[in-house]
Amino acid sequence: MLDIFHETQEPFLLKELERIGPKQKGIVSQSVKDVVQSLVDDNLCHCEKVGTSNFFWAFPSESAVKRQVKLAQLEKELVQLQAKQRELNEAIGNAQLGREQTDERAGLVEELGEVEGRWNGQQEELKQFAECDPVLMNKKREEARVAKDAANRWTDNVFIIQGWIKDKFSMDMDEFNKYVGIPADLDSI
Repeated sequence: MLDIFHETQEPFLLKELERIGPKQKGIVSQSVKDVVQSLVDDNLCHCEKVGTSNFFWAFPSESAVKRQVKLAQLEKELVQLQAKQRELNEAIGNAQLGREQTDERAGLVEELGEVEGRWNGQQEELKQFAECDPVLMNKKREEARVAKDAANRWTDNVFIIQGWIKDKFSMDMDEFNKYVGIPADLDSI
């Protein structure tokens, strides 16, 4: 379909394309509209509404211009990336200036490894004593107090409901507790 536009270099109505497409290029006339729409969607041809008609066209020079613009854009990006690569290589070179392998540096690196090993060992030992940490113990005590208060609050709520059931329905508490599964020894903590 694009060949029709490039060969004639004229704008066409959709009806003209439906007539020309099957004759010149062997395109099924029912699919001409879909083919032209996909060309418009891919920016390979243009569509413009003039009055009540839609005109479609594509010129061969447009694709060449698009390729040239894309090529210029890619060349510009290439130059930028090459400049960035040069900067990074210079930065790597500058960073390696003070890091030449010498006996003194090797000794310092080895000492650093030993110190890090000792530090990691001390951290592991500290983790073993974390259970006795006063801050952690105070936090656990506070959490236990909150949990105890919550348990007592719910126990009080159960007693309130038992009292309401007893007053409202004149029901025996042992029978009610058995029916809803409340243990006989339920009491506040």
